[in-house]
Order: sequence, then C-alpha cells, then structure tokens
Amino acid sequence: MADAAAPKQEATQATPDTQTKQNGSADTPKAAPESAEPKISGAELKKRAKAEKAAKRAAEKAAREVGGGSAQPAPGKKQDNKQKDTKQGQQQGAKGQQPERPLPVRRRGSQTAPAQPVKETNSEKQKAAEKKVGLFGHLYGQPRRQTIEGAPKDVHPAVLALGLQMSNYVVCGSIARCVAMLSVFKQVIESYTTPPGTSLARHLTSHHLSPQISYLSSCRPLSVSQGNAIRWLKDLIIKIDPSVPESTAKEHLSSSIDTFIRERVTAAAEVLADTACDMIVDDDVIVVYAKSNVVLKTLLRAHAEGRKFRVIVADSKPLFEGKCMANSLTAAGIDVTYCLIGAISLAIKDATKVFLGASAMLSNGRIYSRVGTAIVAMAAHVRDITVIVCCETIKFTDRVALDSIVHNEIAPAEEILGQDEWIGESLVNGEGELQKGREGALQKWMDTPGLQILNIMYDVTPAEYVNMVVTEMGNLPASSVPVVHRASTNA
Repeated sequence: MADAAAPKQEATQATPDTQTKQNGSADTPKAAPESAEPKISGAELKKRAKAEKAAKRAAEKAAREVGGGSAQPAPGKKQDNKQKDTKQGQQQGAKGQQPERPLPVRRRGSQTAPAQPVKETNSEKQKAAEKKVGLFGHLYGQPRRQTIEGAPKDVHPAVLALGLQMSNYVVCGSIARCVAMLSVFKQVIESYTTPPGTSLARHLTSHHLSPQISYLSSCRPLSVSQGNAIRWLKDLIIKIDPSVPESTAKEHLSSSIDTFIRERVTAAAEVLADTACDMIVDDDVIVVYAKSNVVLKTLLRAHAEGRKFRVIVADSKPLFEGKCMANSLTAAGIDVTYCLIGAISLAIKDATKVFLGASAMLSNGRIYSRVGTAIVAMAAHVRDITVIVCCETIKFTDRVALDSIVHNEIAPAEEILGQDEWIGESLVNGEGELQKGREGALQKWMDTPGLQILNIMYDVTPAEYVNMVVTEMGNLPASSVPVVHRASTNA
C-alpha cells in the first residue's frame, strides 16, 4: 500500500513546482530558451502571407496546365488539413486498424471539368432562341409549366391540379377556366386561417391568394374573364370589415362566389342563348368556328324549338375544338358538315349566318378569339353574310388592340405538329404500296436551320367585320362594348 501511494504523493508534490513554472514567480525568473525565434513584425507577416498566396496560385495554375493530373496541395492548405488528419485518425482508431489512405485532393482540373455541360446548355439555349419568330419575340416568356415540380409550398393542392389541367387543355375555354378558378378559390378560402395580428382583408389577398394566381398564370396565361373575376374577388375581400368574425367573412365570400358564377356565367349564358336563338329561322345554313359553349347552347335551343337548319363546323389545329362541337350537334340530331379552315371559302358559299364565340371583346369593338376567327369573319364579310358574335359581358375588357401581335399567347410549337407531319416523306414502290421514307423536315425541325414554327393561340377580328354582338344585356353594335363594360363593372 505504501509503495502504491508513493507515486501519488510525488505527483502531488510536483504540482506547486509546475504552477510556479507556469506562473513565472519572481524568485525563479524564466530563462529564455536558446532556440526561441525572434519576434516577427507585421510587415514581415504580410510579406509571408503574400508569398504563400503566390505559391498557392502557382500550384493551382500548374495543376490546371497538367489538366487533371496529380497535383500537390498548396502549402497554405497544410494547416487546414491538420484537423482533418486528426479526425480521420480518431475514426480509424474507433473502427480498428485500417490501412492509412491518403486524403482526397481537390484538383483544379476537376473543378473545370463540368464546363462542357454548361457549354451544351448554352448551345441549346442559343438553338431555342434561333427557333423563336422575331416578330413575336416579345411574346415568348417562361415556358409553360407542365408539372408541379418546383411549385411554391404555399400553393393549395386544388390549385396545383387546376394548373396542370389548364396547361394540358383538360380545362379549356375562357368561361370554363374562369368557373374552375373561382370554384378552386372557394376551397382556398375555406382552408384559410388568418394569422394572429393581421386582418383577413389584408392578409388573404396579398399573402394567400396571390401565390395561387401566380401559379395559375405560370401554367397558362389568364384569360380576360379570369382577370375580371380576380379583380372582383379582390375588391370584395378588401371591403370586408375587420370587425367581422373570420367564419362569417369566409361564408360571405363563398356565397358571393356562388352568386357571381350563377348570375354572370350561368344565367348570362341562358339569357344570351334565348336572345340569339330568335335569330335562327328555318332553312338557315349556319357556319360556326371551333367551339363556343354559348353558341352550342344557342343551336341546341333552336333545334329543340323545332327550327330546321343546317350547321357547317369549321375547325383548325392544334386543339381541333370543332370536333367536340360537331359531335354534340350530331348527337342532338342536327345536320352537320365538318371541314377544316382551309376550305372555309367553299363552305361559306351556301351560308346565311355566321355565329362566332369570343375569348374577349376589346374596348375598340374588336374580337379577341381563337386563331382563325378573323379568317371566317372576313370570308363572310366578302359575301355579305351576317356575322353574329355571342359573348357574355364578363369577357368585356377596356383593353385596346389593333392587331394580334402586341398581345397574344404562344403555345409550345410541338403541339401544332400532327401525326401526318411526324410520319415524314413517303414513297410508292413498284407494286403501288405506300412505303415510309426518310424523316421529314418537320419531324426534326429543331435541327433544321432556318425552320421556325409559330403556334399562336388567338387573333383579332376588326369591328367592321362584325354585324352584331349578342350579350345577356341585349343586342348591341361592336362600338358599344366600352359602355356596356363600364356599366357591368360599376353594377
């Protein structure tokens, strides 16, 4: 026991001596070691740092010139790697004796290696820019969103679904998109909770509703009716008294949206169809273009009232909406002729009236509608055929346009390519059989120099080609659009 305690006692006695050496008492002054280095001034430290930086840059430059070969780390990195060496040694001691591996060296050549994919991306961007039509260059914005990847986290799931449906034309048409958007906003409002310290009138519009609108516009540009509905909804939210309970305010907003849809869309279409139906008489030959729900409702109502008439449906790429129009009319028992817009000059020879829908009625009386509408209206104007436009007042706008170049929507170019264009050239062998030939230019249009494809969605029809505009407020000339729009907005 005495022998075991001796080392402990010696260690205890050695502690004051150690403290004395550390504290440096006056009785035993420290002697400067012979190997102590002279004190370095600030200027010398700066020179040494500059030298280390220069050596580091020289080493990096040499590694770049080698092009990814073995390069020694710069002297300045030795101190930085000490802690990594110690940590790696502790991990190896914990795992057991393992063969020592050299630390990975970040070579300059490996950092410059990804430069090639960047160059390819730039070349792809340059190729895509060359495929844009210069006259419509200002209309090319961000590509249309096709997936929910990268969508903001505060976007409601119902809005995510609607955005994809709009982008893929599952929900198509100005009124259909407007009604679907308002129905989705009802769900957004019902799931909304006002944060503490804020009011519903301020927070709901700017912080909760704006991200939903931005997401929908990234999937597809909003129509005029959607814009009018959004302005109406925002104005309704702003006017809510902050003292009103949140549940009461949300119920008021939901009921107001239902009333808006019922009065401005459903009832307006019924009244409009009744008014336009009176213009159809027996033995009429009516030309329609693409698909308009209110025009379809007018024709079905006239047929239900016993009027005998024939319909010519003109259609065009890329959506071929006229096919749905022709199917609906044929299912009701109406005599229908279907043709593409290239044959409109022949199809309109026997026509007595032309009924057209509209995506918007501009303030200068012009029609903003599916591309091809202007051709049908002008062909009818040449033959002095009455052109009637059926349009609800929710589609009226104070915007003015003289052509379809300043403001329009450009869809992806691939949508305008049908199956015939993708087949390519065809050859006939000696037996008269059709054989598939080499690929056509449209199939590889991105790689064909000088070939551009423009898939424009709308055109503008001048007011002088329109004889009458039928609305839920009655029949009026195209020049009265701004008056009716002002009256419906202030109502």
